[in-house]
Amino acid sequence: MEPTDVSESILMQHVIYGEFGEREVLQVAQAPVPEPREGEVVIRVHGAGLNPIDWKTRKGLGFAARQIENRLPWTPGYDVAGEVVAVAEGVTTLAPGDRVMGMVGFPAGGGAYAEYTLARADELAIVPDELDLVTAGAVPLAALTAWQALFEVARLESGQKILIHAGAGGVGHFAVQFALERGAHVVATASPANRDFLAELGVHEVIDYHTTDVAEECYGLDVVLDLVGGDAGKRSLHTLSETGVLVTIPTVTADDIVSAAEVMGLRAHGMTVRPDVFHLDEIAELIEDGDVRVHIEQAFPLDQVQAAHALLEGGHVRGKLVLDCR
Repeated sequence: MEPTDVSESILMQHVIYGEFGEREVLQVAQAPVPEPREGEVVIRVHGAGLNPIDWKTRKGLGFAARQIENRLPWTPGYDVAGEVVAVAEGVTTLAPGDRVMGMVGFPAGGGAYAEYTLARADELAIVPDELDLVTAGAVPLAALTAWQALFEVARLESGQKILIHAGAGGVGHFAVQFALERGAHVVATASPANRDFLAELGVHEVIDYHTTDVAEECYGLDVVLDLVGGDAGKRSLHTLSETGVLVTIPTVTADDIVSAAEVMGLRAHGMTVRPDVFHLDEIAELIEDGDVRVHIEQAFPLDQVQAAHALLEGGHVRGKLVLDCR
């Protein structure tokens, strides 16, 4: 390990849960600062992003929970940004002092809800100077989900027309900006409270999902990005052109929506995000150039993690929530 001011004798705070359950299972505990193994670095965490997968896994739901059920107690969190404080021998791409962000430890490792965490050097992108490290912690998983859904699965192109459900949410507010930057015509669903927010981002049309049925409002679309799932996803199949494609993110209802599309002779796909540092570098460049902004609704200190999960589970966050772990 390179010389550093982090030593084994230092204790750090981190969040753990020893069983699946309600948010009360989230506890703040102490542990030694970890040491990097081959290919790893230690990050002094500034921001740890909160994502829906975090509360679902905590409740024992979904594929990530199956990965960790025999590894409890476990420290959640896949989104991290902070400063590199130590590197393992052989790591040449990063050095102490580097400002980094990444989607780390996915799906079984986690570890971001902490003052210090380990990450593989190849999982990390450099954070633009324009972006503070607490805010940067909210970027990786949501932005990568939006990027991969739009450009890998849907293959969105300039001039196409896209509907994005829940456009003001964590994934949604990145997706609308990426689609606009690519030159698409963007329609988004949102509550009336988020209409102005989406208009400021440049969205062409905002549909109030409380009062308007998208299947009656939209037709002939090239792409639908469904961040809601269930009936909203199924209804949205009616908005597609014959050659259009729907990408649905919530895994619980993905199979049903894909099956419904097949019956209608249409294309629909589910997807699971994966870490990709090259995509993250491209996203960082858009943020650096001012083409994409990151909206944080609220930052919570580590010891208020239960309150953060309460808001996260409510499902009506504008932009992102983040833990401020400094």
